[in-house]
Amino acid sequence: MPLSAFPRPERRLHVAVDAVEPGERGRLRGARLGEGLRAALDVYDRLFALAEIPGATVREDAHRALDAIDAFRPALREQIEGIARGAGVEPWRVAALNARTEILARGRAVPPGECSTVVCRVAAPGGGTTHLGVQTWDWHVELGSSWHTVDSAGGTHRYVGLTEHGILAKIGVNSAGLALHFNILGHRDDRAGGLPVHVLAALVLEEADDAAHAAALIRSAPLSSSGSFLLFDRTRAVLLDLSPEGVFEVPPLAGATHLRTNHFLSPRPARHEKTWLYQPDSGERYAFLRDRLDRAPAAGPDELLRLLVTGPGEPPVTCVPDPAAPLGRRWASLATVLLDPAERTARILDGTPAEHADRPWYTLRA
Repeated sequence: MPLSAFPRPERRLHVAVDAVEPGERGRLRGARLGEGLRAALDVYDRLFALAEIPGATVREDAHRALDAIDAFRPALREQIEGIARGAGVEPWRVAALNARTEILARGRAVPPGECSTVVCRVAAPGGGTTHLGVQTWDWHVELGSSWHTVDSAGGTHRYVGLTEHGILAKIGVNSAGLALHFNILGHRDDRAGGLPVHVLAALVLEEADDAAHAAALIRSAPLSSSGSFLLFDRTRAVLLDLSPEGVFEVPPLAGATHLRTNHFLSPRPARHEKTWLYQPDSGERYAFLRDRLDRAPAAGPDELLRLLVTGPGEPPVTCVPDPAAPLGRRWASLATVLLDPAERTARILDGTPAEHADRPWYTLRA
């Protein structure tokens, strides 16, 4: 069944806020989200329950996340509490959304369906070279209405992109020309208690001047869970494996191309990977995309987009849900994102790469 058979809003919510005071910036976001945020909370409550994580544990982990955020960047806690205030919910509920990756790491009953990302060096229109990136964001189809495009100003840098209702940031580009693609990984020591990876994404987009600065910020953060950040500006791209064991840089493929699915590419954390979560799917997608890149390197956004279009009999880079599957097992490419740090733009397709001619595109500039 095509993804178009599942309900999605006719027009995606766009949340634009501009406030120097972090709590007010959050409050403005929360006020725009309202019922949509409460609907997202309901789905996550069901996912936590399906993963057999007690409600009391979710609340405890959320409070631990708030404490870790407050110790590292109090302004980010103020934003989370502001969102809660604006939406009329308890702060720990919004903290649980921002720490959903760390909380879900406790359970094995909700295996994830996840994302594919490519960043390439290409010729720049005015001469020289630049970097372009593309990513599918694959997640539970039940959350297909629970994300929005965002334009957040008032911090060190303005940033634009997409994120889930109540979550500070996910994928985007900032006004300094720093772009971020974000994939989830799984390590056996993943847990709550450190800085949540989604909050780290907000930190990077708000503060980082370039890819090198972003990598330094990440290395300074107290992490207790895993993820992959692909950071790039016009001149440099850095692919990092994040884990409770540390942060590891992954070298590029030929032609300064970076490719990421959902398994560790660094040997040390790979030894303690939760292979049952993402394999063999992640390895199959990686090998498929690498073969495509070897045969036809991407030269621009159209070629990057076509890289991610797959069909029957191919690895599910374009992810379409099984309508017969139960909650927790219906994965979909909810969005496709093209990032251009030189132009400081995020082009967001409200659908799978295969729907690029049929579904809405939103272009945001930081």
